Amino acid sequence: MPPFDWRDWLARARRLWRTSLQLRTVAITVALSTVAVTIISGYMSLSIATNLYEARKQQVLAEARQATASAQQLFDSSVTQTGTIDLETANSTAQTTIRAATSNPGGTQYAILRSEGQSSAQIMQSVTSRELDISVISSELESQVTRGDGSVYAQAVSLSTAAGVDPGIVVGGAIEVPTAGQYELYLVYNVRDVQQTLDFVQQTLVIGSLLLVLTIGLVTFFVVRLAIAPVRVAADTAEKLAAGQLEERIPEKGEDVIATLARSFNRMADSLQRQITQLADLSRVQQRFVSDVSHELRTPLTTIRLAGDVLYDQRDQFAPATARTAELLHTQVERFESMLGDLLEMSRFDAGAAQLDIEPTNLVRLVEDSLEGIRPLAEEKGSELRLVAPGGYFEADADARRLRRILQNLLGNAVDHGEGRPVVVYVDSDADAVAIAVRDYGVGMSAEELERVFDRFWRADPSRQRSTGGTGLGLAIATEDAHLHGGALDVWSIEGEGSCFRLTLPRRPGRPLTGSPIDLPPVDPLDAALAEIGGGPDD
Repeated sequence: MPPFDWRDWLARARRLWRTSLQLRTVAITVALSTVAVTIISGYMSLSIATNLYEARKQQVLAEARQATASAQQLFDSSVTQTGTIDLETANSTAQTTIRAATSNPGGTQYAILRSEGQSSAQIMQSVTSRELDISVISSELESQVTRGDGSVYAQAVSLSTAAGVDPGIVVGGAIEVPTAGQYELYLVYNVRDVQQTLDFVQQTLVIGSLLLVLTIGLVTFFVVRLAIAPVRVAADTAEKLAAGQLEERIPEKGEDVIATLARSFNRMADSLQRQITQLADLSRVQQRFVSDVSHELRTPLTTIRLAGDVLYDQRDQFAPATARTAELLHTQVERFESMLGDLLEMSRFDAGAAQLDIEPTNLVRLVEDSLEGIRPLAEEKGSELRLVAPGGYFEADADARRLRRILQNLLGNAVDHGEGRPVVVYVDSDADAVAIAVRDYGVGMSAEELERVFDRFWRADPSRQRSTGGTGLGLAIATEDAHLHGGALDVWSIEGEGSCFRLTLPRRPGRPLTGSPIDLPPVDPLDAALAEIGGGPDD
């Protein structure tokens, strides 16, 4: 049997708490009910205990007054006509009178003690009950009794018995014994019956509170289960709809709010199904149309390209106007062929037919080849091409043809919009991902342009003279190529400060990306990139 792992158990409990609305509702309800019932039960227990004690206290005070008055009357009546008193007989009779005047289920003990600091003609012997521990009479109670103002005083005490410790009440009062001076009468009441009654009440309150909380928990469980069951059915149905099972619906039962929700949900699902079906049909028609038209245009375009090449090669033999026409025809046919190739590629992406040709690829070498290919155009524009590769794991499993196409598009855009300033390419990697960033210091883009930069057939400035591309599909195809690798193509740009496109790919296909080895924009400062030419971002 494997050892108990409390961390795993705690993780499972947290996961269950986060995922179960029913558990959270029942637990919170039971917790709040427990707090409320505990407060109410505690208040009731305290009130009952106070009332029981006060009632018993008043009872023993009344008995003590009666016993004290009876003892005082007995001593007064024991004086003979000669002014003498038989103290021993009076004392014995007083004890009998005290026992008769008190009744207590727990038993009543008594003590008749002579007050200290007095002198008299006679002294009556102090007496106490056989089992009375005189130490229960505190000095505070004794000082109150010795004042002799005719009142009786009570104090709560703990009594040691054979069965343990019982609660008790000590009541004391002063008695004047003729010829013998002042004596103190103490009555000790065992109120174990009151404690037993209080224990029973408290036990009843605890059991009743537990049963009440349990009942509340069970009622909450069934009510929440009844209320959550339709929500769970709706959630399952929504998951199935999201997975493509458009025919799924919620069962409609009754006329309550849940049934109204089911009918509304089903109407929404019907509407979504119709719209999704229409959009899917329209998308298939559009994809078929683009694919068919692109393929059909291949044959006439090839013929036009051959004829145009013949005319372009013989342009020196034509008149200047005719030669210029041949050059324009050659340029536009090339652009048309490029656009047709882009359309065919997009149709493959839309149809899900695009596939990767994976092979180990050295990114630094791939970037160097791409930089050499774009260098003539960069020199014509006056932009210096720089490569920053600090070192790392530069090999990755990727489709080199698609990566080269992405780089050609990013480098072409950087040169076209770089305003003759340097274009810096960063290559870096870690154990999980590789990244390439192309940074220019040209015109940059606004926030509105950033939101549309990857849209198909969109260009930031259609009137701007471009040396590469121009169909508006380059970044859209680059994004699809990045997603096909399981990577991402991100952009940063500020007007007047330039732009930076970052391509991040997993080193092995199928692994999720958790970050990029290159910041966006790269942390390499602009001054370091421009130090050798003595320029700055505003030069």
